[in-house]
Amino acid sequence: MILYEYPFNERIRTYLRLEHLFRRLGELVPREHPLDHHYAIATIFEVMDVAARADLKSDVMKDLEKQKSLLNGYRGNPGVAEAVLDEVVGKLDACFSALNSLPGKAGQSLTDNEWLMSIRSRIGIPGGTCEFDLPAYYAWQQLDAPTRQADLGTWSQPLAPLAESIHLLLRLLRDSGSPQKVMAVSGQFQQTLPQGRTFQLLRLRIDPAARLVPEISGNRLMVSVRLMRQVSSDKLQPSGENSEFELTLCS
Repeated sequence: MILYEYPFNERIRTYLRLEHLFRRLGELVPREHPLDHHYAIATIFEVMDVAARADLKSDVMKDLEKQKSLLNGYRGNPGVAEAVLDEVVGKLDACFSALNSLPGKAGQSLTDNEWLMSIRSRIGIPGGTCEFDLPAYYAWQQLDAPTRQADLGTWSQPLAPLAESIHLLLRLLRDSGSPQKVMAVSGQFQQTLPQGRTFQLLRLRIDPAARLVPEISGNRLMVSVRLMRQVSSDKLQPSGENSEFELTLCS
């Protein structure tokens, strides 16, 4: 099954973008080729760009506190395992403390590294990191893989508290939804959202054998899905068939 996710607000949109970048970084650092490590550095810079939003750190910390308060409200409920509850609340506390201990924005300490910033200033220029532009960076790429991996680990460390917090918040958000099977009649599906609940994320799973691509839109009142079929390598057209998929709304 192919999973698609659609955020209902800008905060969750930012969280998903950061999660995507942290996953990419986690894939690239263990590899050994200098080209993989070049894109690992580029990914670190992308995380810094996304994390540069002034209120991101405070938003994440508020969400951690909100989740902790919500979970503590389940204490004493016979249907809730206290040990599991304590473990999750402990993780929330640890993420909050680690994020709170970071000075300024996530990754801000990396801006003091002049060598990294010289790469950052040129990495957006097509071909701007060639050996004749950045000979010191080219020399670093010739080092053995363990040395480069150790450096990448050091540079990634200031971003780790943010990565762990985002991962935990999104896991709790995803776990809040219950999947349901729905039918797109003639390729179209609409659902009015129940009032009194604020949904933050839509998750859609569809069988890859159907070769359909969902176009999702939504707001606090309604969600809409239009299924598209790829008819050539560069063209999509609306599907007119009845098609089933799995829908999860997470709040």
